[in-house]
Amino acid sequence: MRRGWLGIVGCLGILVLAGVILAVMGTGQYNRLVDLQESVEEQWANVEGAYQRRADLIPNLVATVRGSAQFEQETLRQVVEARSRVGQVSAGAAAEIVNDPERFRQFQEAQDQLSSALSRLLVVVERYPDIKSTQAFRDLMPALEGTENRINVERRRYNEVAREFNATRRRVPASWFIGLLNWDFPEKAYFQAQPGAEQAPRVEF
Repeated sequence: MRRGWLGIVGCLGILVLAGVILAVMGTGQYNRLVDLQESVEEQWANVEGAYQRRADLIPNLVATVRGSAQFEQETLRQVVEARSRVGQVSAGAAAEIVNDPERFRQFQEAQDQLSSALSRLLVVVERYPDIKSTQAFRDLMPALEGTENRINVERRRYNEVAREFNATRRRVPASWFIGLLNWDFPEKAYFQAQPGAEQAPRVEF
């Protein structure tokens, strides 16, 4: 009888020990995922800040170029409309974009369209020496080029932290806990490279 009780107590002890070990592992995995998710959201804020810096430069660029009565208004219109679309797509919390592949795709598409419109604008400006010679234009170009470089850097860094988060959530035992306990750690979307995206718009003087 005594041995039977000792066996039961021993089994209960093993179960309790196993439960403690699982709890400790689960806590560690949860905290790790929380830290990584915070890193993703922090880096996303850096991406948005770089894009916002570019958006803030565009009105001055458009005003400077518009000063030439001969300039192609269709090119200007495309830049203004692309900037407007970016503002509409960017509205919302960071988590709503980075956790939603479709919204992330729309965000990147809108930003890429603005990049293309700006590139076309700079190509067209090459045909207008009077615009290129103005001090306002010459001041804006280094700022714009520097911002494009910063955007590329921040996008690359975002992809790095997002990949680390996604890899961690797929690994055992984190994937087990996510599945069993229904933890809310959705996979993060990535920026996809575009042809020539690694280079900022070239500005020739």
